[in-house]
Amino acid sequence: MKFCSQCGGPVIQRIPEGDNRLRHVCELCHTIHYLNPRIVAGCVPVWGEQVLLCRRAIEPRKGYWTLPAGFMENGETMEQAAARETAEEACARVRDLQLYTLFDLPHISQVYTFFLAQLVDLDFAAGEESLEVKLFHERDIPWSELAFPTVGRTLECYFADRIEQVYPVRNEPLAPLLAYYKKA
Repeated sequence: MKFCSQCGGPVIQRIPEGDNRLRHVCELCHTIHYLNPRIVAGCVPVWGEQVLLCRRAIEPRKGYWTLPAGFMENGETMEQAAARETAEEACARVRDLQLYTLFDLPHISQVYTFFLAQLVDLDFAAGEESLEVKLFHERDIPWSELAFPTVGRTLECYFADRIEQVYPVRNEPLAPLLAYYKKA
């Protein structure tokens, strides 16, 4: 950041009084510009024993499979963001959303949240950000072609939890995701 969005003045990095981190601060109006983590919200859309995945049409990881998810917008809840992203990427409608996984990724300043959700019907298609959309049984998941560790870990948890039909909210540390990176 070079210029202040409030007054257009030059911005420098310094630790403001009463703070403990470097911040972008306007030299003219003294506005502190906070850069905070971005929230990614998505769904695990389920139809019977199958899960809906999207093949990405955009970078990063174009051509790889993912759960429908994307950045939360201002003015919406995480649940609304997850349902919207599912509609945008898979042209699918979901219901009965329940928070399922939460992953903190401080190394990229993101927080990932996935909701378990039931597909309303089988009326889905590739949205603008997807090359194709498809239902998968567990045995057919393209594990080596998943776009992100958060997606792989969420699917692993889902299929393990499905055995007992108990789906606790999972907030896991970064270590299991780093282990997943090594497997991929």
